[in-house]
Amino acid sequence: MNRMQADIDESDSKHLAVIDKQDDIINNTIIEIEQSIADMKTMLESDDFHFVSSYRSRNEEYKNMPAKPQVSLQSFLPQKIIREHIHQEFGSLSKLAITSDDPHKSSEAVSLLPVRPLIEKPRILAEIKTEYGKSNGLCSVSCLGDNEFWTCGQDKFMRLYNLQGNLIQCVQTKSGKRPRDIKVIQGGFVVYTDPYSSTRSIDILTNALIFTIIRQQGWVPLYLCSSSSGDLLVTMVSDDMKYTKVVRYFGSTEKQSIQFDDQGKPLFSSEPKNVIKYLSENRNSDICVADCYARAVVVVSAAGKLRFRYTGHVSPTREPFFPVGITTDSQSKILVADNNHRIHILDQRGRFLRYLEHCNLNVPYGLCVDSTDNLFVAEYNTGKVKKIQYYK
Repeated sequence: MNRMQADIDESDSKHLAVIDKQDDIINNTIIEIEQSIADMKTMLESDDFHFVSSYRSRNEEYKNMPAKPQVSLQSFLPQKIIREHIHQEFGSLSKLAITSDDPHKSSEAVSLLPVRPLIEKPRILAEIKTEYGKSNGLCSVSCLGDNEFWTCGQDKFMRLYNLQGNLIQCVQTKSGKRPRDIKVIQGGFVVYTDPYSSTRSIDILTNALIFTIIRQQGWVPLYLCSSSSGDLLVTMVSDDMKYTKVVRYFGSTEKQSIQFDDQGKPLFSSEPKNVIKYLSENRNSDICVADCYARAVVVVSAAGKLRFRYTGHVSPTREPFFPVGITTDSQSKILVADNNHRIHILDQRGRFLRYLEHCNLNVPYGLCVDSTDNLFVAEYNTGKVKKIQYYK
């Protein structure tokens, strides 16, 4: 709308310039006519033969008025709306959650949806081979509706696939460097972090065009997610790799920075060789960060208060916990990709429920869920995206 208003203003300026020019010509002609009338009155009273004989009538000249400018007004050409896609174009309401206003109680969403039981043995509904592999490992996946998904990995391209494995779109990052993370946000727009560019930017992809919405100085943007309120949550590490924080943006405006707990201690770890910190917002507005180097999932409230840390399921037969990708679903479950070929399922309080197993996972990395809580898993080494049903 702003762009159209600017176009209309520009058109108005051009039309006004043409009319002003026409007005100047007419006013100058009127002045000339008035001068001719004055000259003729002087001539009637003059006895100067030379002055009288040199007079030439300009009546014919004045009869020809300047051509009238033909101004055509602009009209609005509406674009045909595809009704099946209108929910993506128009936006959507956030999921309903009821929280306690007692500050001494933990913030927990009261689900108004029917409770869905987890199935004992998850089912692989689709297995899509992408163009990623060990040389350009697949890092992130984000659903665009229920039948398409965006991906990024260790190369400079972002790719959109459908469930049949067809490559729908391939877009190079604005900087020509590899992106760190990619997410589909409200409206179907695609946002990605470009930490290796000179501007350390966060860019948005729309209609094959890329625009920079956030530039950073002193901090490097890593991973991101969209909140139910439409804000953008981003994990960042300082230039010297000593500090990590979560920043909330509304558009390009920073609204909140989450870095320390109530005792002034860092909430998140920092280590130069391991800055993997995927994040997701739960239905109760908790912010869940998979802190790989700390070997923990750090969960804070929307206000930035520490809620809990999950450091893996206690079991003598299990390897150490290495959290990578993380996502949440409509039941407020937290799903965490463990680099040990498994996925942990937690409730919103951080209690371990079970492993998602029997899916032959190979280094699961990025995670996301579609509108019906089917889980999409990006496998780093194989370049496969697996769509998995884990609810009955």
